[in-house]
Amino acid sequence: MAKLNPYLNFDGKAEEAFTFYKSVFGGEFVGEIYRMGNAPGTENLSDEEKNRVMHIALPIGGDLLMASDIVPSFGQTLTVGNSNYVSVFPDSREDAEKIFKGLSEGGNIEMPLEDQFWGDYFGSFQDKYGVYWMVNYNEEYTK
Repeated sequence: MAKLNPYLNFDGKAEEAFTFYKSVFGGEFVGEIYRMGNAPGTENLSDEEKNRVMHIALPIGGDLLMASDIVPSFGQTLTVGNSNYVSVFPDSREDAEKIFKGLSEGGNIEMPLEDQFWGDYFGSFQDKYGVYWMVNYNEEYTK
């Protein structure tokens, strides 16, 4: 069966954001952090754009959270919006609290993490990098 893994875009903040995510989830990045300046055809980029992240990946459970930075001189723009969420399913209530507290620090909480009428322990927020997250724990999901 195919797997789905979220891929995020940032405007020069991918490495900073992923260092923050790593501090919450733990683990190590997969391979190196690939930079725009290492790609063919990027000789004319500014030093700032050459240092932007082309690809970064952080394993979380059996999945990967991946990202890159946009390159403005290539005509790319970033529009932060709420059309996508990264939904995290922790293994315990305690992990849900740790992840919610860690990732939401400096961000905007939409729904506090609490027991919901549908039976889950759930909360949602936008983190300080503009990424929208849902933390959803249900003991049934961990069996």
